[in-house]
Amino acid sequence: MEHLRNMSKLGKFIAARLTPEGELGLHLTLGVLSLAGAVWLFGGIAEEVMGADKMTDVDAQVAQWFHAHATSGLTRFMLAVTYLHSSISIGVLSALLGTYFYMSNARYWLLSLVVAVPGGMLLNVLLKHIFTRSRPTFSNPILTLYTYSFPSGHTAAATLFYGIIASYLVCLTRDWGTRSAIVAGAVLMVLLVGMSRLYLGVHFLSDVLAAMVESCAWLSICITASSTLRRHRAAGRGQQQRGSA
Repeated sequence: MEHLRNMSKLGKFIAARLTPEGELGLHLTLGVLSLAGAVWLFGGIAEEVMGADKMTDVDAQVAQWFHAHATSGLTRFMLAVTYLHSSISIGVLSALLGTYFYMSNARYWLLSLVVAVPGGMLLNVLLKHIFTRSRPTFSNPILTLYTYSFPSGHTAAATLFYGIIASYLVCLTRDWGTRSAIVAGAVLMVLLVGMSRLYLGVHFLSDVLAAMVESCAWLSICITASSTLRRHRAAGRGQQQRGSA
């Protein structure tokens, strides 16, 4: 009998974690799974890099390939992409997006943005100083930087910014075709920024990949926490209304 009661409790717990409703429902489950997956991927990439394993060989080959195929026109385009996604540019774009959230009364999305983008960029700086990886070197570099390489700050910032936009727009629509197009657009923008850093020779492939998963992990924390807070407060207001009825 005790065994059956325990199984029933376990079943209720799992059902509660998979329901779209509730302050600790499906959104929390997906957030935790996304966080765990991103942390696992980042750990794998970091281990490869610090251990100078096969990933570093791929890094060198990719860096040399991009450098060997550089053209003047493509260089100008990639420089424009990378400058449009610098820390200052992302800061300005985030301020504009935050103003839109404020004017739209999307206060929980504003909270997610305020925590996710600056916090994620600070996290990236911290990780750079933890791993202290040098940038790629070439005899005739397109662009020369002297800060640390791993993970890519531009890619991390783009992932955070476009990730917030995509998450917000996905929540506004129920059409899966539209949702897929939104996610695809955000992914393409992040890939373009990452590609610009590879092309310009200031990052390795593993720097870019690590930045993507690092930012996805941080976004999972920020968006899940904001959603949980919103649901918790909504549940509290519902209880107060029922109590006063």
